[in-house]
Amino acid sequence: MGAGHHRFRTRSDTESILHGWLQWGTGVLERLSGMFAFALWDRGRGELLLARDRLGEKPLHYALLPDGTLAFGSEIGALLALPELPRRIDPVAVDDYLAFGYVPDPHTIWQGIRRLPAAHALLLRRGTAGLPAPRRYWQAPTRTAAAPADAPRELAARLDAAVRAQLMADVPLGAFLSGGVDSSAVVAFAARANAEGVGGPLATFTIGFAGAADERAQAAETAARFGTAHHAEAGTADYLTAARDQARIFGEPFGDHSAVPTLAVCALARRHVTVALSGDGGDEVFAGYRRYRFHAMAEAVRSYIPAGARSRVLGSLARIYPKLDRAPRWLRAKHTLTELSLDAALGYYRTLCKLHEDCRHGLFSVAQRGAVAGHDPAARIAALMAECDPEDGLLQAQYADLHSYLPGDILVKTDRTAMAVSLEVRPPLLDPALVGWGMALPARLKLRRNTGKHVLREALAPLLPPALLWGAKRGFAATIGGQFRVQAAEVRARLLGAPMLDSGLFDPTGLARLADEHASGQFDHAQALWQLLVFEGFLAGTGGAAIAAATTPNLVRA
Repeated sequence: MGAGHHRFRTRSDTESILHGWLQWGTGVLERLSGMFAFALWDRGRGELLLARDRLGEKPLHYALLPDGTLAFGSEIGALLALPELPRRIDPVAVDDYLAFGYVPDPHTIWQGIRRLPAAHALLLRRGTAGLPAPRRYWQAPTRTAAAPADAPRELAARLDAAVRAQLMADVPLGAFLSGGVDSSAVVAFAARANAEGVGGPLATFTIGFAGAADERAQAAETAARFGTAHHAEAGTADYLTAARDQARIFGEPFGDHSAVPTLAVCALARRHVTVALSGDGGDEVFAGYRRYRFHAMAEAVRSYIPAGARSRVLGSLARIYPKLDRAPRWLRAKHTLTELSLDAALGYYRTLCKLHEDCRHGLFSVAQRGAVAGHDPAARIAALMAECDPEDGLLQAQYADLHSYLPGDILVKTDRTAMAVSLEVRPPLLDPALVGWGMALPARLKLRRNTGKHVLREALAPLLPPALLWGAKRGFAATIGGQFRVQAAEVRARLLGAPMLDSGLFDPTGLARLADEHASGQFDHAQALWQLLVFEGFLAGTGGAAIAAATTPNLVRA
């Protein structure tokens, strides 16, 4: 059948998937761009295709029921509504959640429910028993390419094209705007294209929380520069209340507390528009995270010190160096020494790990420790980094994040909070062609003079002021440690309440110690407390306490 023989009956972009399937079969996936998760049933062929977009912007969950039926849905809750689906918490997923702050694909917090990984498809044929393995149909670059002749200029052109493609909408559209480079870049190109198209100012949205994370002033300057219709509000958050809401929004425990302000900015945007552009992806594609700089410096040190000496000398220093959580950064060398003593993959894992093994196991019950014996969350990161050029440490770290942190944390956070208020969010920086081009850039164009996103900043130099382009990066979150000290009694009560203790997962002594140490002010356990409070909310809201993981067999994934 030729491409010109297709007759469309609607104006929906969804219909293009059907015609693409008829034309190319599963090859249609390689021709699709944008965000999607879909199921396609071909009655004539007796085939069911489940597919998810390249970067994992949209979710797709599935489960094989005891009678051999396949169930699938965009939300975990849709599968939990099936009475025939066994409801049992995966003890290994609990370990991963506390290590990463999320449960990495393809697993979920429930043993019987899987999440289709990004850039993967599952093709099932009628009459075939069991489930085939998902097939990856797209892969990010694992090797760098030659530097373009004029990378900043080419990047500006690619950004303009990516943003214009995402502006197509038949509903009101706007953009998130912080004081950072990524969202400012999107707004710069979107405001110009919007003025040329619909003719009016682009709507932009900012939420600010008191303290260092408040970027309303910087965002207002950018909005004024590009003449946007700007909406800004001051945000407040009760994180104890928010922890109870996470299971409802995400369907499972989710430990990134910046989801709270993200939900607030999504709610603000939804009062004015139906679609919003975001700056998600810029840090992964163009190496913006601070941990990339640390990793590059650590790799430089490793290249000069033999592995045996690193393990023997630096490892010994790390063991005797005190853990100074509340000391000035330059005195907190214990983690740095530990990371330098390890190989590249394990060292990088430690920079992104939320709760290290000794902390996690100190919180677990005896049964839960036994259930995760032999499981090492670092192995996931090491396997991803091993897919890349062994001589390109920066690309290894970016590649690992693109396949773990981005789809497991960043995009989950944006999608679920946006969907909670019926807002569609589009990230132009994750245009697949732009991702492939940016990831393949030589390291010197991404990370230079201890500053990430170098080529992106150069591309934006004609549009944005130097103070914004070269200023320090700020995270989109409020400080929660102080709030947990003020509410110390309630924090302790929740951690030691029935949902947590009846689950059989946790040791009450370890939970009490963590809460008391944080309340004393001598330690900062804010991240650990947040993740545990979110897990308590999940147990309380889903009946998880009645499905004690301690009763499950010792199951460790291969």
